[in-house]
Amino acid sequence: MPFITDPVFEKDQQQLRWSRFKDFEPERKFNVFRDEVFPFIKSLNGRAGSSYTKFMQDAVFIMPNPALLDKVVNMIDDIPMKDRDTKGDLYEYMLSKIASAGQNGQFRTPRHIIKMMVELSAPTPKDSICDPACGTCGFLVAAAEYLQDHHPQILRDKALKQHFHQHMFHGSDFDSSMLRIGAMNMTLHGIDNPQIEDRDSLSEEHADQREAYSLILANPPFKGSLDYDGTAKDLLQISKTKKTELLFISLFLKQLKAGGRCACIVPDGVLFGSSKAHRQIRQTLVEEQKLDAVISMPSGVFKPYAGVSTAIVMFTRTDSGGTDKVWFYDMQADGLSLDDKREPIEANNIPDIIQQYQQYQQGQGDFSDKKARAFTVDKQEIADNKYDLSINRYKEIEYEEVVYDPPLQILDQLQALEADIQTDLKELRAML
Repeated sequence: MPFITDPVFEKDQQQLRWSRFKDFEPERKFNVFRDEVFPFIKSLNGRAGSSYTKFMQDAVFIMPNPALLDKVVNMIDDIPMKDRDTKGDLYEYMLSKIASAGQNGQFRTPRHIIKMMVELSAPTPKDSICDPACGTCGFLVAAAEYLQDHHPQILRDKALKQHFHQHMFHGSDFDSSMLRIGAMNMTLHGIDNPQIEDRDSLSEEHADQREAYSLILANPPFKGSLDYDGTAKDLLQISKTKKTELLFISLFLKQLKAGGRCACIVPDGVLFGSSKAHRQIRQTLVEEQKLDAVISMPSGVFKPYAGVSTAIVMFTRTDSGGTDKVWFYDMQADGLSLDDKREPIEANNIPDIIQQYQQYQQGQGDFSDKKARAFTVDKQEIADNKYDLSINRYKEIEYEEVVYDPPLQILDQLQALEADIQTDLKELRAML
């Protein structure tokens, strides 16, 4: 909201400041918001061609009455806003309450999963970061937060700051409602002009963004409409299929620069599907690129939106191979219950995933034990298994032998129990 982000107001716009606006009577508050504040919000950042103004152009003020607006304003006023991240966190909390998937199969990726993927990818100040199915821009926001926390010089160095605000963040989607939410999300998190576009990333019409990015973070839709005839031909050359999850992996490979890296979420079927297209995309990742890691996630991670089992796949574009070993992790818990309620619990593998993967990247630690939660698998073993990447194919399960009494001994024990029961029954009868 403009009165929170501290914009520059004209002399005749001083009533738009939060310090004044919040004390108005409900009726005046409603009129000022509808007639002055809301139009101001739609034109934030001032550039007619900016992503924000473009997607806010058709936004409509739908607050039904002054009383409700007054209640909302009073609730917001009770929140301490001294921390610059609070307004963004508030917006993220609102997004977390979206209780249904989008019409094209997209749903909000849990923020803690996004942050884990960003930590594992470790963005740098010179990266060019893209999410070709950006939705509410959660990955781009988390990457910006990571950079500000781990590379604070990014906003002090003139060239890096210019790159951060104007050229670093790229996203696309073809759901206008998602794009509007995403544009607002980026603005509230302090990114001046992200390159957010309304486009179908898979289409031939938008096949111009190739070898453009050094980092891709994404959770592409697993279903939804697909114009197969309009799909970019270079993507079909990698994987001839109508399955969007496979086509998006092909897209990531095309959009990455040489040496660029990707962390994306895929349904489990991508890891073990037996179709030619499934095997082909896995073989491409293992043989022609550098497949870094596969993190298996429990099926409840995306509840209540969906119960599908998923995994995080991480790879680097090399076009010349480079896969020696693949790092696997069997995530059992993410800090929240795996039912529809998703309530906080103590069990949480995420800190261990980040720590162990960083050790693996630094050449530290022993990951040879396939009974452990984290382990590596040689490329040749994966090839011998038709490039199956499901963790259960390689994880060794240690079974404990259970020793039972011989059957006749068990029967003797049952007979003794039966005799005791009959004796007790006779004593009860005698007492009546």
